[in-house]
Amino acid sequence: MQPEGDPEGETTHTRERAMLADRKALATVPVKSLDKARPFYERTLGLEPLESPEHGVQNYRAGDSTIVVYESQFAGTNQATAVTWPLGEDLEPVVRELKAKGVTFEHYDMPGITRQGDVHVAGRTRVAWFKDPDGNIINIGNY
Repeated sequence: MQPEGDPEGETTHTRERAMLADRKALATVPVKSLDKARPFYERTLGLEPLESPEHGVQNYRAGDSTIVVYESQFAGTNQATAVTWPLGEDLEPVVRELKAKGVTFEHYDMPGITRQGDVHVAGRTRVAWFKDPDGNIINIGNY
């Protein structure tokens, strides 16, 4: 028996998964001013700027992903992680390089998590957090 209204035998769940499951997603980060955000994203983080079709929007290449940085009055209001980079074994060298470029790392007290310098440790998981100039939280880890 086929689900109602579905002559092909696909369920609504299957169609919804097919719509987005195989498509690329973008991280989207609001900033107050692109002019002030560009040095951080381009020089500090080393992201490659891409051609952006809209005023007030700057796209960046990050590996196989794109990060969209755009001007918004709500910049910095998210109190949770906005972007995560899974770095594998490269975490500590990246932490050292960012710190040398003036990045200040966030330190959080969480149950079951210890800290080794700027890196939070939970079992085999090692992560660090820092903020962009607008207060957006960025995470790097050995995922």
